[in-house]
Order: sequence, then C-alpha cells, then structure tokens
Amino acid sequence: MHTVTVHYYDSPGPQNTEDVLACAAKRARELGIRQVVVASTHGSTALKARQAFPAEIRVIAVSISAAFDEEGWTMSASEREALQKAGIEVLTAMHSLGDDVSEAMAGEGWPPNRVVRETLYRFSQGMKVAVEVAIMAAEAGLLDMNADAIAIAGTDSGADTAIVIKPAYARHFRRLKIREILAMPRS
Repeated sequence: MHTVTVHYYDSPGPQNTEDVLACAAKRARELGIRQVVVASTHGSTALKARQAFPAEIRVIAVSISAAFDEEGWTMSASEREALQKAGIEVLTAMHSLGDDVSEAMAGEGWPPNRVVRETLYRFSQGMKVAVEVAIMAAEAGLLDMNADAIAIAGTDSGADTAIVIKPAYARHFRRLKIREILAMPRS
C-alpha cells in the first residue's frame, strides 16, 4: 500500500504552479521516475519545471499546435530556443484528444476522442491536458513506454494538475493508466 498526499486546490490556475511542481518533483524522487511531460504554451511553466526537477530527469515540454496561432497561443522561435538551451525537449503536435480530422468530420456527433476528452474534463481541464500531452509525447517517441511518467498541466496558464501515468500510444489508449493523482483543482 502507498500513502500519497494529494494536493487539491480551491481554484484552478497559475497560482498553484509552484506547489504542483514541488509535489510532483517529490513524488518523482520517491518513485524513481525519470521523465516528466509538461504542457507549456509559451515555455514559462516548462522552465519552472526544469528548475524543480533534478537534472537527471528528462523534462519534455508540449506546446499547442500551429493551428492555434491566430489565438496567439503558439510558441515563438525564441521561446522554443530558450527551452532547448535549458535542456528541455520541445514537442509541438496535433492534439491527441481532439481538434483533429475526426472532430472536423463528426458534425453533430462526438468522435471517441471527444468522449475521452469530455470525460477527463469532468476532473479538470488540467487532467484532460495532462493525459493529452502524455499521449502526444508518446506518439512522438519521446517517452520510455516501459516506465511511468509524471504529466503536468493546467487551466489556461501555469500548472494546477499533476499525475503519475503509465503512458500509451493513441492506438493503444486502453493501456494508458492514471496511476496517481498528485494535484488538481477542486472546482
């Protein structure tokens, strides 16, 4: 049996970032986890994660796809370069749980990835994004698929959710396991 302290926040948002990273780094040390995936739109959360985790732990930043450039949500070349100089691997890819061809063609119906996405939203936006970035990093070949990872994400900016996850490729989604919830907002 494992006893794990879960950090529940009264509200989502970036004010939780430092605590999320601290509790995730602590749990990574306890479990010997060597890979962390963090959602990071412009890189600030990923840079904070790099500082929070020991150098021997890989930090992979997953940014939003170029399809969201009009909204101003995409990472600039200089932001990407700063992350890479800090030793952070950066991935930009299509969302694994939506905003893809199946979503565009679904019309009024919901494709399976939207059902998964909406189910995870029942926990929080951060939970959906944490699972999503883990799948994206797996698909890009950036994760050791035989080892657990920590996935970190948030609501709008910063981090408010952290999980220990057994990653899986999208085509093997049923193998994915959320092993532990380390932090998440209650609202």
